[in-house]
Amino acid sequence: MPTRAYATHSATTPLVPFSIERREPQARDVEIQIQYCGVCHSDLHYARNEWGFTSYPLVPGHEMLGRVTRVGKDVTRFAVGDLAAVGCLVDSCRTCPSCAQHLEQFCLNGPVFSYNGPDAHLGGMTFGGYSEKVVVDEAFTLRVPKNLDPARAAPLLCAGITTYSPLRKWGAGQGKKVGIVGLGGLGHMGVKFAHAFGAHTVLFTTSESKIADGRRLGADEVVISKDAEQMAAHAGSFDMILDTVSADHDLNALLGLLKLDATLVLVGAPPDPQPVRALNLLLPRRQLAGSLIGGIAETQEMLDFCGKHDVVCDIELIRMDQINEAYERMLKSDVKYRFVIDISTL
Repeated sequence: MPTRAYATHSATTPLVPFSIERREPQARDVEIQIQYCGVCHSDLHYARNEWGFTSYPLVPGHEMLGRVTRVGKDVTRFAVGDLAAVGCLVDSCRTCPSCAQHLEQFCLNGPVFSYNGPDAHLGGMTFGGYSEKVVVDEAFTLRVPKNLDPARAAPLLCAGITTYSPLRKWGAGQGKKVGIVGLGGLGHMGVKFAHAFGAHTVLFTTSESKIADGRRLGADEVVISKDAEQMAAHAGSFDMILDTVSADHDLNALLGLLKLDATLVLVGAPPDPQPVRALNLLLPRRQLAGSLIGGIAETQEMLDFCGKHDVVCDIELIRMDQINEAYERMLKSDVKYRFVIDISTL
């Protein structure tokens, strides 16, 4: 069925109105009229082919939230009118060891992402949430707590789960000292989650202008990371540090802040290799790790946690025709802290 969307047709052209095809709902499918779609920095990377594997035309968007308008005959968990969401994943093989552990994002046969992934139904590539509707298998559709502001909940589908998952896995909680590096779309959610988990939360930022906001969001302390004296005061004291920064920066300085057996987890993706001094891992037995979004079950767990604790994103709501301007502002970090598109303006 024809569906209105916004697409880019090359790495150097803006996003413009475009018509895409969505499949008619099959037996286990859920059709969602998208109300809000968050804008992730990954959208910009894909749009401009900065990672080198974009297929055009491209319709970005993997933080989709809206109302169910149709369901297939075998759907049991959703009904017309329900608030529902779709994140980064729309399918996987469902049979490999990763999928069996509910880690569909690490599917050994290749996860199918919400956009720029192989579309097994219509052929070609999947199209994302910069569009008026989406059709997704029930198994990859998420329930949204009714008490959450829908616009502010949309970025939970990527920014939320990307920070929630590693904080949970590496044990952020009561009695733990947890660092969050960077205060952007990911970092501000990392601060909120670490605080909600009960950890002593320390924000690392290069900008003194972010001190007040860091504390407002839940940080117990804010450290200016370019201040050597402030950094030295925290040497060897962290149980975990979550690094959300996607620009080149000094990982060795962060490793020096970890306790014995503590972990520095990367969720940002700097474009160039980052040097790591082996001795910073060997003494005293520290770990460097990475994490990528979360599986469907954990994403649902995250949404339920947010509903219980009233955790949502700080956003700026924009019209669809403001997306190209939003990309330019995002490059300048001129947003607090996530753009969200009002899809009714499409």
